[in-house]
Amino acid sequence: MKRHVILLSGLLLAATGPVVAQTAPFPTIGQVVRVDPRLDKLIPADAKVEVLASGFVWTEGPIWMKDQACLLFSDVPQNTIYKWTDKEGVTPFLKPSGYTGVGPYSDEPGSNGLTIDRQGRLIACEHGDRRVTAMPLNGSGGKRTLADNFNGKRFNSPNDVVAHSSGSYYFTDPPYGMPKKEKDPGRETDGWGVYRIAPERAGFPGAVSIVVSDLTRPNGIALSPDEKIVYVAQSDPLRPVVMAYPLQADGSVGKGRVVFGAEGMKKLGLEGGFDGMKVDRDGNLYVTGGGGVLVLSASGNTLGFIKIGAATANCAWGDDGSTLYITSDMYLCRIRTFAKGW
Repeated sequence: MKRHVILLSGLLLAATGPVVAQTAPFPTIGQVVRVDPRLDKLIPADAKVEVLASGFVWTEGPIWMKDQACLLFSDVPQNTIYKWTDKEGVTPFLKPSGYTGVGPYSDEPGSNGLTIDRQGRLIACEHGDRRVTAMPLNGSGGKRTLADNFNGKRFNSPNDVVAHSSGSYYFTDPPYGMPKKEKDPGRETDGWGVYRIAPERAGFPGAVSIVVSDLTRPNGIALSPDEKIVYVAQSDPLRPVVMAYPLQADGSVGKGRVVFGAEGMKKLGLEGGFDGMKVDRDGNLYVTGGGGVLVLSASGNTLGFIKIGAATANCAWGDDGSTLYITSDMYLCRIRTFAKGW
């Protein structure tokens, strides 16, 4: 288990294992770095990054549940999905969340990216079981597999997923949940892809197709507000890019373009690859990487950087759509914004 010691507004906080639920007023961390005046319309001048809970191993996949006014998020190494509410703080929601087998798999066996589909089901990328699943949240049924292979070959470790209004799903499949070996005998696919699951028919999961096959570490994924573009963030530190692919009528994607890459990171003095991301209603991108969340315009201009100072995995809109919840290393955080998620 990793051990971290980070200064939070004068409080020395060390993660040694147990989850620490904070209480209001919440401690704060990091700062908002303003690069473009347009950021002032998205994030208030006095906005702070609040730490809602800490002591996790590696937080990921936040998603807001409107009907229950709560946030769900993964702790991947702990094989657990947690729930957070303003009143109750953090409570376990689902364990195991991504690995139901016997014996060791890797040090990141649990669920990673989460989303809610048009049916109100929890859609999860599961590392250990190497699949994408759907689970009703109203108690109407159990978890079911949407996809666990492509052409008979098992996925590596599905990482992040987004649901399209058509009923299809797009997800990424890098190797991070696999055992840390160059030549892992359990690996079946030849590369790291971005896949599409077609809409379900007559109760059966849709067909799986690969839509992007030339990225070395596809990771975060998001849709533009009009669902005409699918964004993919790459976590390869040797080629950190945020790509945009036009969606075709049949669900496939067209030729991709680079929205943001290594040069943009270099100008900000940041290093590393990108992880998860979300988009607001105006098309601005919120991309995790470099120890925080990059705020980019739809055209890829840097508007600002929400600096946390710890490896940052993902983010999600919550509350009335203007709160950005952030999973960063051992922390669950949030920042109030003027922007609106969708």
